[in-house]
Amino acid sequence: MLQVALTGGIATGKSYCLGRFAALGVPTIDADRLAREAVAPGSPGLAAVAQRFGAHIVREDDTLDRAALARIVFSDRTARADLEAIVHPDVYRRIREWFAQLPHGTPVAMADIPLLFETGHEHDFDAVVVAACTPEEQLRRLVARDGLSETDARARLEAQSPIDEKVRRAQFVIRTDIGFPQTDEEIERIYRKLARQA
Repeated sequence: MLQVALTGGIATGKSYCLGRFAALGVPTIDADRLAREAVAPGSPGLAAVAQRFGAHIVREDDTLDRAALARIVFSDRTARADLEAIVHPDVYRRIREWFAQLPHGTPVAMADIPLLFETGHEHDFDAVVVAACTPEEQLRRLVARDGLSETDARARLEAQSPIDEKVRRAQFVIRTDIGFPQTDEEIERIYRKLARQA
């Protein structure tokens, strides 16, 4: 089985690309969803986050106050590294287990991992696909999608490696700022190449 990582920057269109690969029959998993599960109510991850960042970070209903945590970690590099040290090992363990339980003979499977390069895990995969758009388009999408101020949006973008660096390090690149028909064509072309590689 070809184990593929899909990555990119925040608001570069990874979820759209993942959905298109899934529609082509590729089994997919989303690291963001796994990260949320890692700090679910009652989880060891949530307990570790509360211990590191304070009990106020957990709401009365035992869920994580994501907005409050985001304000801390996107303004403090050390805090962000501490959060990642809690969450990322669990996420990568779950991804490994997911690949291992896929049916024998599955040709290609894909994990969407936003911080693949930042966490140094690109070598865990047979191929890396990057979803990319211009930094200006990234900022515009992030402000429109998440309702963030431009200052907050820039802080989130600066917390990740620049998209140009990710493009340079990837085996395959999907441009998501060229219109849906062209993006879909790129996805199908890459899918065919991955299937042949498998």
